[in-house]
Amino acid sequence: MNYDRSTVTPGIVHLGIGAFHRAHMAAYVDSLLKDNPSWGIIGASLRRPDTREALAPQDFLYTLAIRDASGTQPRIIGSILDVLDANTQRAQLIETMANPAIRIVSLTVTEKGYCHDPSTGELDETHPDIVHDLAHPDAPISAPGIIAAALDLRRRRGLIPFTVMSCDNLPSNGKTAGRIVRRFAELRGGGTNLTNYVQSVSFPSTMIDRIVPATTEADRKIINEIIGLDDAWPIMTEPFTQWVIEDAFPAGRPPFETVGAQLVDDVEPYELMKLRMLNGSHSTMAYLGYLAGYQYVSEAIADPEIHQLIQGLMTKEVMPTLPMPRATLEAYRDQLLARFANPALKHRTWQIAMDGTQKLPQRLLGTIRDRLEKGQGIQRLALGVAAWMRYVTGIDEAGQPIDVKDPMAARLRQIADGAGGDASRLAGDLAEVTEIFGTDLKMNATFAKEVTTHLASLFARGAAVTMAAVAERR
Repeated sequence: MNYDRSTVTPGIVHLGIGAFHRAHMAAYVDSLLKDNPSWGIIGASLRRPDTREALAPQDFLYTLAIRDASGTQPRIIGSILDVLDANTQRAQLIETMANPAIRIVSLTVTEKGYCHDPSTGELDETHPDIVHDLAHPDAPISAPGIIAAALDLRRRRGLIPFTVMSCDNLPSNGKTAGRIVRRFAELRGGGTNLTNYVQSVSFPSTMIDRIVPATTEADRKIINEIIGLDDAWPIMTEPFTQWVIEDAFPAGRPPFETVGAQLVDDVEPYELMKLRMLNGSHSTMAYLGYLAGYQYVSEAIADPEIHQLIQGLMTKEVMPTLPMPRATLEAYRDQLLARFANPALKHRTWQIAMDGTQKLPQRLLGTIRDRLEKGQGIQRLALGVAAWMRYVTGIDEAGQPIDVKDPMAARLRQIADGAGGDASRLAGDLAEVTEIFGTDLKMNATFAKEVTTHLASLFARGAAVTMAAVAERR
């Protein structure tokens, strides 16, 4: 650190203080605190106290380890001043968010943390957490509920609202967050004063790009050997980092542009490029790679068939749907393929495969819809969807159980068990899950045929043979 941490005061509350935030936004903020010490971060864990428990004994300092084939470069991050556990410190969290010094509330709560319908982007008003928060507005447990409670407290105290900045992988994440929070505020009560106040809140969109694998015990040992200290929760990441931010912060913001962020009027082209090229490829590779027996992304992309498939997915099916210049997309594609191959970054296919019901709509299905509308092929995209369907049956190709981590895992398994290995029935029944596929895709004959054909092949011939056949197509 190149600053006196004792002079740093909080200006940001971050909901969802996980590895991704600590590898990305917290590092950017850390880089600007020397000249801008009023922008420290108070983190909040909404589900589990493990981050607070790990970091509190080390004064919330942690190691950010940047890894590639040349080795590991450690950096101590001090931008996080405290971490609150929302389960036991809820009132303190809301009070902190209502402090006039807090000008930004940011989020990385993952797609499922928005309590929304992924197929529409609207608030899921039947979500158990939303039902709870509407019944207990002063004791919220969801991110929308906590934000609304803090905004209401600021309103009652005559304070200007903070800016809400989503950093999650959602289409138009700022607009999505704004739509969800505003709808929740309408339902919450408090009259037109609260509704009007929340309408005035700014929700800038962002695009964040950095690969962050889960930390392992082996990683902790490596960091101990390098820095000579125990770190309960170091963060491992890659050299590449990108942050594109819509410049809409009426309550003020740090000079993010001085530490490498891009401040723009419209984030959507960058966001769409990342969601469809990086995240879409990641999900496709995760499901197929896991089924083919690969534990890590770097192992999967080293398989010539998977490399050819993913390169073809981006070049032939994804890039034509994006508004960026062709040269920009080609450079990004080549950069992604190199990043996926980073042997020092132990990014597990199982980790990427988590929460597929929340990820598929923006990572694959939006691209599929665009191509179907234009009468274009979806062979590789449909294979990604079919691989997800095969994965959520919960049984791998060797007959061993798959630990499917998903908010809809039980429902998916019930559907899979009912289909009994019949690809046509499984594809049709899963396509009926409107929270994922909406109401249009199940009616599209091309989508149904492509997905069913691939799924049948995955059942009968396995992932390796199926991938090889698709990868060779032009």
